[in-house]
Amino acid sequence: MQEPKIGLVVSEFNYDITRIMLEKALSHASFLGAEVLVVYKVPGAFDTPFAVKQLLDKTDVEGVAVLGAVIEGETEHDEVVAHQAARKIMDLGLEYGKPVTLGIIGPGASRSQAVERAEEYSARAVESLVKMIRRKKKLEAGLTGGGTCIIE
Repeated sequence: MQEPKIGLVVSEFNYDITRIMLEKALSHASFLGAEVLVVYKVPGAFDTPFAVKQLLDKTDVEGVAVLGAVIEGETEHDEVVAHQAARKIMDLGLEYGKPVTLGIIGPGASRSQAVERAEEYSARAVESLVKMIRRKKKLEAGLTGGGTCIIE
């Protein structure tokens, strides 16, 4: 099976954290045998859906992992940003029929919690993306013959 061709969308806000996330995402993609075609940096997590849509428009991009860190503040702004970004990127994946995975830390995370979770969240987002692309390809290969087909 051909290696998955993926895009990464990375928020620059809280760049001390998202830089770690990007480094881990790139190394984990390589480990999993995926090719990262593009890294699209955006100002903040709220801006990620715009970039995701642009990447999903590209026929050679098979899916997108979104990375960001939304740190809790004194207001509920972190909740609005994280919830809206997550909802829209999920909608875009369904609209385009391509996997989009969520590697956005938050809402409600402190800076120290975000640092602790940075590598884990980015690795999980890339791993989920690669798995979904591979499973989608298996399904698209056809359900020929009799019996039950298990996609895993």
